[in-house]
Formats: sequence, structure tokens, C-alpha cells
Amino acid sequence: MVHVSRSVTVSQPLPAVRDYLADFAHAVDWDPGTEECTRTDGDGALEEGATWHNVSQFRGRRTELDYRLQRLQDDRLTFVGSNRTATSTDDLTFESTPTGTRITYDATIEFHGLARLADPFLRREFERLGDEVVQSLPDALNAALSR
Repeated sequence: MVHVSRSVTVSQPLPAVRDYLADFAHAVDWDPGTEECTRTDGDGALEEGATWHNVSQFRGRRTELDYRLQRLQDDRLTFVGSNRTATSTDDLTFESTPTGTRITYDATIEFHGLARLADPFLRREFERLGDEVVQSLPDALNAALSR
């Protein structure tokens, strides 16, 4: 299992940040590895159980996971994605600050079967991706929420 945690403070208010990030389709804007992310359960209100199909590039390979919004709270979002080789949990928590919102992003990837043997070799790559998310997330929020 690989676990990566990063925090970043952005200038936007917590409700706007949470509402934007609750739509996992926006991952194409803030997750550097995501190439496509499409909601698969319709276009109604976002609620627990909403689903997305995510296509990412990881180490030069195309990876597809189906994600589900497992937790939707005022100060926390949890998405769980899976395919044959892995289960990925993206847990985002939010805290209001005097200047905006502190976002803590915890990503846990659990590999299945023989893929588990890759854990030690992939940890550094996931750490790098976590660093990239912290860089791209504020810009994506600024672009989306300043319109």
C-alpha cells in the first residue's frame, strides 16, 4: 500500500472549494496525471454514490479506474476508485483559515495480487505526483472560482 499526504492553503472560501472538488470530473484541471474524467451516473445533484470513469497516464501507461463518491460532508470528501490491479482512495479534508481554505489531500493506493510487489518501487512516483497536485490545485481553483 502506498500513502501520500499533502496540504495546501488556497485563498477561496471553504464552501466554494468543497463544491468544486466534489465534482471529480474537475480532476482533469488539478490532477496532472488525469487525462479524462467523466461522470457516469447522470448529471443530477452530486451526492454520495455519484460515479466517474477516470483515465490517467501513469509512468507512460494508460490507467482507467471507476470512482465513487463515498463521503460528502461539509469539511470532507472521499472518492474510491478501483480496477483489477488497484484500489485508490482520495480523501480531501477542508479547514477554514483567516485567508481561505486549508486542503489536506490523502491518497492511498492499494495494489492487488502480484501488483502489490510494485509498492516499494512506485512510492517515489506517487510522492512526485502528490507534489505536482499541490502545485496545480491552487491554479485550478483560482481559474474556476474567479469566473
